[in-house]
Amino acid sequence: MSVDYRQLPRSALTDVLLQAVLVFAMTLPMLVLYTTSTLGPLLSRDLGFEPVAIGYLIMSSFGLAAILSLRAGAIVDYIGVRTALIVLFCAVAAAFALIAITQAFFSLIMATAICGIAQALANPATNLLIAHQIRPEQRAWIVGLKQSGVQLAALFAGLVLPAIAFQYGWRIAFGVIVPVAVLFSLAAWLVTPAQHVRKNRQLIFTRPNMLLSWLMAIQFSVGLALSAFVTFLPTFATLQEMPLAQAGTLIAVFGITGMLSRIILTPLGNKFSDESHLLFALIAIAAGAIMLTMQAGPGSHGYLWAGAIGMGMSAVATNAIAMSMLIRDSAFGRVTETSGYVSFAFFSGFALGPPLYGQLFSQTGSVSLAWSLLTGVLCLACIMTLRLTAVRKRRSHVSV
Repeated sequence: MSVDYRQLPRSALTDVLLQAVLVFAMTLPMLVLYTTSTLGPLLSRDLGFEPVAIGYLIMSSFGLAAILSLRAGAIVDYIGVRTALIVLFCAVAAAFALIAITQAFFSLIMATAICGIAQALANPATNLLIAHQIRPEQRAWIVGLKQSGVQLAALFAGLVLPAIAFQYGWRIAFGVIVPVAVLFSLAAWLVTPAQHVRKNRQLIFTRPNMLLSWLMAIQFSVGLALSAFVTFLPTFATLQEMPLAQAGTLIAVFGITGMLSRIILTPLGNKFSDESHLLFALIAIAAGAIMLTMQAGPGSHGYLWAGAIGMGMSAVATNAIAMSMLIRDSAFGRVTETSGYVSFAFFSGFALGPPLYGQLFSQTGSVSLAWSLLTGVLCLACIMTLRLTAVRKRRSHVSV
């Protein structure tokens, strides 16, 4: 028997709790990126590894997330929203507990990889929950709200965790996330329906169509540039003689502007006949933000702030707009499966960006060359966005 989740008993408190679960289902899995970025210098000092090796921690987490994302949508269809969200929050709790007690870099890699499970489930599970429980006219705003959870992680990691780490140690800073994740696993159980109707009984998978393939390529490019930028911005800032605590604040500023951009721009994108135009503008702004960051020096820290704000206002919003496109336009495919594919592309870029940046910098010693690579990747994404626009326009003419 089919269940219309929107007909389940609801209250104002339930609505708030549902929105909180959606936000933190995006916040907690991504927190591993921002905590390793802001606390990376402390980890490398205590565990005895080079700062550029932080990129491999990000690669382990998002690499596994990318692999799992290929099938995450079908898996969420099969196991249901409740089970998927509980697994998500428990994976985060396990990962941060292991990080807090690890004594070696290899163990740190294994621990951060566990977060990849949560990252892979996040978008398919939350998108399906929105599709079932949120009215169509509210979905774009709710998508922007829940996607802003990613930047809430940056804000928390940039402001709160460094203060805890400097006062009590980085292990305590990681450890405080564990009870939060456990509490939200209980909250997820309360706001999700117990009954689940499987639309994909045999875990059947379909291949991405042309529209989805272009969107995946764009998100791969943005993910690559964005992850490298966020991972190494504090390290680059300290090379320009900025204090570590202030460098962490760069991530917090990036998080604040990213939250605002996702909440404001996602509903705005819904007003476009084709959101691809907005994607193009945002990616072009992101490329300009990296070019500004390249100009920073010991006496010109303003470029660092401008770069952090610019990336937060632009590149961050593109993933939320992409997810809104999948929910809004059925031409991409079934929402859970397309969410998984786009997440695969985005996470693949996230996994590749930091180690690629780190290796290029290690081999050449040129920070400018590493930043230029990221700028070039975003310029390529702009070109692919124009191609996506053309394909959608041609498809709309054919359907008419």
